[in-house]
Amino acid sequence: MNRIQQKLQEDKKLLSIYFTAGFPEMNDTQKIITELGKNGVDFIEIGLPFSDPLADGPTIQQSSTQALRNGMTTEKLFEQLQDIRKSTDIPLIIMGYFNPMLQYGVEKFCKKCQECGIDGLIIPDLPVDVFHEAYQSLFEKYELLNIFLITPQTSEDRIRYIDSVSNGFIYMVSSASVTGSTSGFGEDTRAYFRRIDGMNLKNPQIVGFGIKDEETFKQATEFAKGAIIGSAFIKHLEEHGTEKIAHFIHHVKPLT
Repeated sequence: MNRIQQKLQEDKKLLSIYFTAGFPEMNDTQKIITELGKNGVDFIEIGLPFSDPLADGPTIQQSSTQALRNGMTTEKLFEQLQDIRKSTDIPLIIMGYFNPMLQYGVEKFCKKCQECGIDGLIIPDLPVDVFHEAYQSLFEKYELLNIFLITPQTSEDRIRYIDSVSNGFIYMVSSASVTGSTSGFGEDTRAYFRRIDGMNLKNPQIVGFGIKDEETFKQATEFAKGAIIGSAFIKHLEEHGTEKIAHFIHHVKPLT
């Protein structure tokens, strides 16, 4: 069983943290992963920087720009991750756009992921239909889960189709806006959370966009299995570097 699937079986609300590989410094990737793993994070999403990140807000866009300036590439990311399983057993997911993967070679990319111990991919601009027809068998060959996004505007038929081809969790985007642009959740968003919960999908949902502290984590996970923090953690790295990671995590999800 994939590490993601194992983690999803645990009887608790799950916290996933996103960071951009190569930010704030080129060689921070391993340290950030190790620190997150030691401090109770359940999943880590490693952002592969891209020059045209359409779904990302200004905070993550700026981190991608800085990472690219630092010299981050797909090959360098795999070099940084090649020994990561010696220091952590936490589920690891690479999140990025399809173009760099296509340029690298999709099968080569998947093979490298397997060699490094990557458990899944989140590719926002790879349509589920294209994945199902062209790439699903390849992902299965290299034991990778592909995580799909839904939004409040995604139709019920589409959601059920995504659910049918998924074997991990569904990334439930809390709003149609870009990342890092919300502050708390209004009644419309909470109604959306309840609606998706009421669909009784086979894959659990993890909420992304708008989670930044303990309060928003609790709101997001009332009807979902877990929540993802990206922009708020990137801002923390911008201000503190790789120091005080434990402080950030325990502020969101206090030790029990």
